[in-house]
Parts: sequence; structure tokens; C-alpha cells
Amino acid sequence: MRISTCAFADLDMATAYAVWRLRQDVFVVEQACPYPDLDGRDPEPGTRHVVAEDEAGRVAGYARVLDDEAAWRIGRVVLARSARGRGWADELMRAALAECPGRDVVLDAQSPLAGWYASFGFAPDGPDFLEDGIPHTPMRLRR
Repeated sequence: MRISTCAFADLDMATAYAVWRLRQDVFVVEQACPYPDLDGRDPEPGTRHVVAEDEAGRVAGYARVLDDEAAWRIGRVVLARSARGRGWADELMRAALAECPGRDVVLDAQSPLAGWYASFGFAPDGPDFLEDGIPHTPMRLRR
């Protein structure tokens, strides 16, 4: 697996398309959750796109880092079905965290994954909530 990080303006068209396709395949189709994935935050100047490619150069994973000024926000963490179970999610999260210097990092974890995020130092930071019918846990990594 190869991981790269870039700003929106540096995403080439083929990679951007593959990222959005992956997010759609997992979050909308696989999780049966129609929601507006293209929320306008991808092109923000402070957003970093963390892209993982498999051995064949196909986009296999992704995470988005947003600059929310008071804290960094990690979201849209996703792996293609073919990439799961190989430890790549850990590498992807470490790469996303490397893009978050000097401030707390927040995220809204799908609740079944809260333990995995806790392995990176995240702790629950508020009550669980439903988003698009999926239970989520707000979490924070204090720095």
C-alpha cells in the first residue's frame, strides 16, 4: 500500500473520481445510507486528502482531514472491501493523524468502531447520536 496526502487542488481527476466512487460504494451503497457525501468541504483550502493505493495503484482507502480552526476533524475514513483485514486502516489513520499538528483532533466514529479509534488515543467526547440511522460516538484526541 502507498499513502499520499494532498490538497484538493492537487488531486488529479482520476484519483478524485476514484475517491468519490469509493466513498459512495461504502457509505451510500454498502451501508445502505443515502446521504449528501459531497458536502462542500472537500475543496476547502485547509482540507487534506489522505489516499491509499493498493499494489496495482487503485484507490483502496481514504481519509479526509478538515481544519476546523479550534481542532482538526478526521472523517470519511474508508477502505475498499478488498483492502480490509490487512492492517491498512491503521496505516491510513496514522497518516491522517500526521496531518494534524498542534491541536486536538475530533471525529464522529460509527459507534462499533469507537474501540478501534480509542487505540489511537481517542476518547468519547459527548453523547452518542444517530446520523442517517447509524449510531455514532463523538470522540476527541487531546493534544
